[in-house]
Order: sequence, then C-alpha cells, then structure tokens
Amino acid sequence: MTGGGIRRTSQEGPKSNQRRLVPMKMEGESVHIHDIETIAHGKGKLLSVSYEQRRRDGEQQRRKREIYDNGNSAVILPYDPDRKTVLLTRQLRLPIFLQDGIERTVEACAGKLDGEDAERRIIKEMKEELGYQVSKLQRLFELYVSPAAIMEKIVFFTCAYSPADKVSGGGGLKEEGEDIEVVETTLEQAAAMVATGEIVDAKTVVLIQYLRDRMQAAACS
Repeated sequence: MTGGGIRRTSQEGPKSNQRRLVPMKMEGESVHIHDIETIAHGKGKLLSVSYEQRRRDGEQQRRKREIYDNGNSAVILPYDPDRKTVLLTRQLRLPIFLQDGIERTVEACAGKLDGEDAERRIIKEMKEELGYQVSKLQRLFELYVSPAAIMEKIVFFTCAYSPADKVSGGGGLKEEGEDIEVVETTLEQAAAMVATGEIVDAKTVVLIQYLRDRMQAAACS
C-alpha cells in the first residue's frame, strides 16, 4: 500500500496518488481497514475497500465495499428577510437527466471545497453562480447525504441578502462547463416546489425545510 492505505493502480500516477480527497481513518474500536484500492480516478476516486468489522454479537466479519470519494463541499440558501425570498440555481445535472430525463433542475448554490475553508469557498460560489457578494454567513450543520457509498460531507449555510448585494448576473464559469440560471423565488414557493417534486435535490430540500421551519417558529414567538 501507499499514501496511508491507498494502493496505487495502473490508472493512477504518482501525482494523483498524492491528491487523496478526504483523509481516511484506518482503525477503529470495532473496524479495521485491510486494504484500499483505487479502481478509477478522474475528478473523484472510486475505491474498493476491504475491511473487517466486529459485529455486536462479537463475531468478526470481513467485507468489501466500493466507495466514491469526490471531496467535501458546501451549500448555501441565501434569504432576504424583507422580501421573504431565496436564491436558487437551475442547471443540468447529468445523473438526474440520465435517470429521469429532466434537463435542468432547481437546487441551492453549492461547490466543492477543494481543500479551501468552507466559508471562503461558498462566498466565492455565491458570487460565481448567483452574482451576489456577501460577507456574513451563518453556518448551520454538516451532513452526509448518501453515507452508504459516498464519502462527501456537506457544510450547510444560510445568509441574509438584498438586491444591493448583486454584483453580476451570475451563471457560473463557462470554462468549467457551467450554464446556471439564477432563480429568485419566495421561501414559500420554494417549499411548494419541494412538495410538487420540482425540487428533488436532497441538500436543497433540507435547507428549504430547515429555513421555513425556523421562519415559522420565529413568527409564532
């Protein structure tokens, strides 16, 4: 093995082997990682992990799972308290198109950390994708969206914004293949889009429901 438990394959050169996206723990009280092999490496890494787990009945069980490590990320739902609006994006998400045939889906602004501080990174993403420049964020929580097979951990944010914060039309970076439409709608309408199935992105649903519940609780207090 190389790189703290990463076995280099013929698909992976020395430089990419050093770019492990998420640090990995090899030992736990009931789990021992025997081997991690990189099956494929592009923007992320598909890993084959052999491990041994002590079950609750005391039996040791050896298993193998495929894990996708595409790095951690951050997501934000900006909210205008005066107009009760939120900012979302509409863009192509290829897995959704391949499964459901939907060409453009609505979701919250998000981006990979690529080793950067989550707050700093999501401010940049807001400016690139939404065209708004803010400096004050509220960090909410960190969640795994699909922990059975995907290592990605997402940091969730919200922030206050107003029309005065707009600095461009947004749209993302063309050189990265982004073609993003900025969607401004009320928080209530966004919740309705979740109910009707127009919004199907899990992290976006979490943010909308969390913010809506918080606003309703504040209105009742």
